[in-house]
Amino acid sequence: MEQEAWLSGMLDDVPPLLMPAAHALVQAARDIGRATENLNDVELWTKPNGAPPVGFHLLHVAGSCGRLLTYARGETLSDEQFAALAAEDKIDNSKSAVELAGKAVEEIEKAVKEISSTPVGSLFEKREVGRRKLPTNVFGLLFHIAEHTQRHVGQIVTTAKIVGAAKN
Repeated sequence: MEQEAWLSGMLDDVPPLLMPAAHALVQAARDIGRATENLNDVELWTKPNGAPPVGFHLLHVAGSCGRLLTYARGETLSDEQFAALAAEDKIDNSKSAVELAGKAVEEIEKAVKEISSTPVGSLFEKREVGRRKLPTNVFGLLFHIAEHTQRHVGQIVTTAKIVGAAKN
């Protein structure tokens, strides 16, 4: 079995202060791949006992990484980002589990790259989130990307096991 990311040593070019967030994201990408590799298109959108389907969580992980990075850069969300957010809970049979998982992993990898290029001196610069302009800072946003992603990946893993159990 592969070592967990946080036990695998330093990641190239990631500032030590941001290593925990980067490790959490690397682990999330690995977990997504393992959890979704055998899901079919029906299982992707199955809502066990009304819980959100794996497809929703994959779309949300991909979208939220990009949105939170936008805020970390001090920017506002684009119309495209708002449209993607509105579509996250809609069943989209045009994409397979492999495609949605690939997109989520791609966005996680972009987040790790952006974390690695974040100057440590900028971590406590003020930032605002959402239409209500809630106060935070770069550091808080980068860590929130990691913990928020991990939370949804936990749901992906659990839901995939539940909906895949019917095959066994």
